[in-house]
Amino acid sequence: MAGPDANGDVSQVNDIENILALNPTVNKFATFKPTAVSKKDKAHWKKNDRCKTACDLKNDFSDVKPTTLTERGALFESSRCLKCADAPCQKSCPTQLDVKSFISSIATKNYYGAAKAIFSDNPLGLTCGMVCPVSNLCEGGCNLASTEEGAIKIGGLQQFATEQFKKMNVAQIRDPSLTPIDKLPESYLAKIALVGCGPTSISCATFLARLGYTNVTVFEKEQYSGGLSSSEIPQYRLAYDAVDFEVKLMKDLGVKVVYGKALGVDFTIDSLKSKDGFDAVYLGIGMPEAKVDSVFDGLTVKDGFYTSKDYLPLVSKGSKPGLCGCKSALPELHGRVIVLGAGDTAFDCATSAYRCGASRVTVAFRRAFTDMRAVPEEVDIAKDERCEFLPYVLPKQVIKRDGKVVALEFYKTEKDDSGNYGIDEDQFFRVKCDYIISAFGSQVGDELMTACKPLAFNKWGLADIDVMSGQSKQAEWLFAGGDLIGNGTTVEAVNDGKTASWAIHKYLQSLHGIPIPDTPQLPNFFTAIDQVDISVDFCGVKFENPFGLASATPCTSASMIRRSFEQGWGFAVTKTFSLDKDLVTNVSPRIVRGTTSGHHFGPGQGAFLNIELISEKTCHYWCKSVTELKRDFPEKVVIASIMCGFNKEDWQQLAVMAEASGADMLELNLSCPHGMGERGMGLACGQNPELVLHICKWVREAIKIPFFAKLTPNVTEVKEIALAAYNGGATGVTAINTVSGLMGLKGDSNAWPAVGSEKRTTYGGVSGNATRPMALRAVSSIRRALPDYPIMATGGADSADTCIQFLHCGASVIQICSAVQNQDFTVVQDYITGLKTYLYMQSREDLLQWDGQSAPTSVTKPKERVSLVNAPHFGQYQKERNRLDTESRKSGEDLLVHAEPLPSQRTDTPVQGKVPSVQDQINRAIPRIGVYNDLSNKEQVVALVDEDLCINCGKCYMTCNDSGYTAIKFDAKTHIPLVTDLCTGCDLCLSVCPIPDCITMVPRTIPYVPNRGLVV
Repeated sequence: MAGPDANGDVSQVNDIENILALNPTVNKFATFKPTAVSKKDKAHWKKNDRCKTACDLKNDFSDVKPTTLTERGALFESSRCLKCADAPCQKSCPTQLDVKSFISSIATKNYYGAAKAIFSDNPLGLTCGMVCPVSNLCEGGCNLASTEEGAIKIGGLQQFATEQFKKMNVAQIRDPSLTPIDKLPESYLAKIALVGCGPTSISCATFLARLGYTNVTVFEKEQYSGGLSSSEIPQYRLAYDAVDFEVKLMKDLGVKVVYGKALGVDFTIDSLKSKDGFDAVYLGIGMPEAKVDSVFDGLTVKDGFYTSKDYLPLVSKGSKPGLCGCKSALPELHGRVIVLGAGDTAFDCATSAYRCGASRVTVAFRRAFTDMRAVPEEVDIAKDERCEFLPYVLPKQVIKRDGKVVALEFYKTEKDDSGNYGIDEDQFFRVKCDYIISAFGSQVGDELMTACKPLAFNKWGLADIDVMSGQSKQAEWLFAGGDLIGNGTTVEAVNDGKTASWAIHKYLQSLHGIPIPDTPQLPNFFTAIDQVDISVDFCGVKFENPFGLASATPCTSASMIRRSFEQGWGFAVTKTFSLDKDLVTNVSPRIVRGTTSGHHFGPGQGAFLNIELISEKTCHYWCKSVTELKRDFPEKVVIASIMCGFNKEDWQQLAVMAEASGADMLELNLSCPHGMGERGMGLACGQNPELVLHICKWVREAIKIPFFAKLTPNVTEVKEIALAAYNGGATGVTAINTVSGLMGLKGDSNAWPAVGSEKRTTYGGVSGNATRPMALRAVSSIRRALPDYPIMATGGADSADTCIQFLHCGASVIQICSAVQNQDFTVVQDYITGLKTYLYMQSREDLLQWDGQSAPTSVTKPKERVSLVNAPHFGQYQKERNRLDTESRKSGEDLLVHAEPLPSQRTDTPVQGKVPSVQDQINRAIPRIGVYNDLSNKEQVVALVDEDLCINCGKCYMTCNDSGYTAIKFDAKTHIPLVTDLCTGCDLCLSVCPIPDCITMVPRTIPYVPNRGLVV
């Protein structure tokens, strides 16, 4: 900005009126604009009309799934999840995915942890995330479906997590804790054949290989894997590289796939057993033949007639990169296409018809809209792409002219009171068309049924099996699943394979007289990541992992600590206890949600406030509990938390009792910010370095085991208290306890919590993520003052991601409370997998550019075929983008660019170095944390906006104007922000930008000259 104006005023707006033109101001009058102008404006700014339609879709097989999420979308959506008890979403999933756990891991940016949870129950977790009819399954059971905001986008989250893991390129391994392959009995060498390499066989083979079977072979008639997932689900819904990724995960375990071997041509089910010597056979061939109405007898592709079984494989071969080396062209359609049927397959045919050249597509079916079998997600895509719908019809006659289909006559159908549909022969009409695609279902033909013997089929043409195991009723060695037994969705087929794997396992082991539990114990998904050692040697004590429960409500009782150890926590600090003479009784209510993150209800609270005191239980209870816990969990670390007033005899008596109980360490609670201070305990001692010094000396005199002073942040400089503890002989310190605060007042001036009839309150302890900056500051400050002093950190460590920050600041182990209050004890597995993944990624040079588990923008940002400068993604600008994109695709040449088949095995195994230890992470950030005068003011940066990522909200513009340096222009027509030379690199714009990586800070290319304002 310039200096004074003509009158000498420095506070006036000078020379930046053009920048401020669109800055918000208070309206002094009602806004006035004629409707004719508003209509034009609406068209200009329209953003929710980006979908291509009809002819514009030719040769465009890019992703159209509404469930596909960016990282930003995934983090936002996962944060809505309630992590319900006995979650209905899990019960609604055929594979019983632990939805709560995998969504929790996404919310903490632990994408491997999420993928591990998914693939443990569903080996085709990526495929199912893309194509599952979630509205009828998990999302239909989501408890939030009964609220205004609606169900969580579970399918989209599942796809996101598994795609992130796919980018990591990590092979699957067998559970290392199981009996090694070479130590298993001979029964695990049994020959197992699976027929058809579709979802159900991939699932079954994966679980069998996880169990330890080493002679598992899949026979596939095509030259590619995936079954219907590859051949009949279009690329824009399910890309082939997703299917190939899951097949390679299966092959990682040693499963073999033999291509080009067809049932009924190269072998029969009986010959696999009698001739080839397979001990068990799993049949997963689907329904390979189309059902064709007699109306279409004699019609062929040359006439303009396709069945879905003819048509969709041609579409896949012509559009799926890596599927095969055939370099097939897409089916050449034009004009009007009628698709018959109302299932998912019919809608795949309809939407792909536009991509093959059709100009008008009509989906015709005998039922009503409300009775369509297709899932809403499929129907919505077809509707958005301008497919037309013709309900209540059934084909009557095909009209041909010059050997080509020109029209189709329909009968009208009617639904009677019993719900059945019948033909009304008095009503019929004709619809012009150039092509007919029949998607009336599929079946197993007579010849194939013969090849399946001894398997029998029921009157509906489905395999006659035990539905609880998939085992044939005619032959105990034969099993089947998927479409063949009537389970038509991918996820049901996957679960059939999963179910049959255990039944096959039981059958094969029974042949050798080896008993197998009736309750299935199928192994989970494992990779090299799970083998990473995250143990810590801390003050002479071995911690199996650095994650423990803080001395707070999760440790209210010994039974709770016991349950936490069973879930995987490495250590626990007991609820603070005192001598009997200092026993307390709590008030109620006493624990309330925070207000620091706005009006947020449910879990995921950014803060809590409590006025809870120390344990109401006696020291004798706790000492006996410690003894029992160490007896039953000798590998776990138990830390006894104790508190007394400033009395030597009391501290020494209680410390000796705690040591005698068998505790590994003690924690001296010198920091409770409420209640106890008024009794001369807790914070009353911990704020005075002299008192801390003496207490630590007393305890050191009395015991030999390590002990830690728990520090209060409610002091001017926490490192001074740490120095007192160090000089007093404390083994180390815990930083920090809760921050004293008043969480909030209601509109009637009453606080919450409000105790008793007088509704009184007091200052309580603020905990959770709101305290993390203070905790990180305390830990790093202590570390800088005492370079080798042991530190336990606590305060807002809600994930592995944040715990790593504490390690980098100098802590060795981390105590956790609020994350458990927000969820449950099982959250520790998210911490464990998150830390293991971080350490593993440090050993891979190709992953070092990732931000934690977030892939670089260069990996995740979609690549546009057409790049336009100064053109946002709305209105006429978006239409122009669509037009140019359509023009670039007209030839279809690019569909063949990547036509070579993908390699059947992993060929790009990454080079892995030594995996660093947890110890290697401690203090990593300390060399870069210092005083302000250590910072360079010579190396300046400025903001750079990525126009393609920008959503044109103007938040950067507004905050720069009213809270920054007025350095951003905002185009009135495009709403594209432009950073000017006035930018000082303050970073405020990046901080409020809602889109990750849309704004980056880059080196300043011109000298920075500060604006000094008025120079006298």
